[in-house]
Amino acid sequence: MDAAAVPATAMPVGPCARIPAEHSGFIREILDRVGDKWTLLVIATLQRGVRRYSDLQQTVPGISQRMLTLTLRQLVHDGLVTRTAYAEVPPRVEYALTPLGISLLDIVGSVIDWASAHHDQIRENRTRFGHGHGPTKPAPTG
Repeated sequence: MDAAAVPATAMPVGPCARIPAEHSGFIREILDRVGDKWTLLVIATLQRGVRRYSDLQQTVPGISQRMLTLTLRQLVHDGLVTRTAYAEVPPRVEYALTPLGISLLDIVGSVIDWASAHHDQIRENRTRFGHGHGPTKPAPTG
């Protein structure tokens, strides 16, 4: 069968073409993790060095205790952040980027800088299309 006879969905193009089919699901999970807003902000905050939980909670705007705990747990599980607990009273826990986490800093910084540089344009577009500040919602049907 020649390439013209193969449906377009069977032949990925662009960056997806480089991903072996057997790895695509896991790579999507990784992209979901590192593309998450809380992950980006926590990693950016940790670029300045070791931080305690309370420091992170105060420094990452808008993050709830639950989301910070979940995000840190996932980052530790993926090897992007270390968690060091000290046997003290009161207990002290510190978080720091691993070399793998540090390798994301340029990308994270670029995404945050881009969002900061273009937020006015995006806000204007959302307003023009009637979506205000929040995420878009599907129109009611029926």
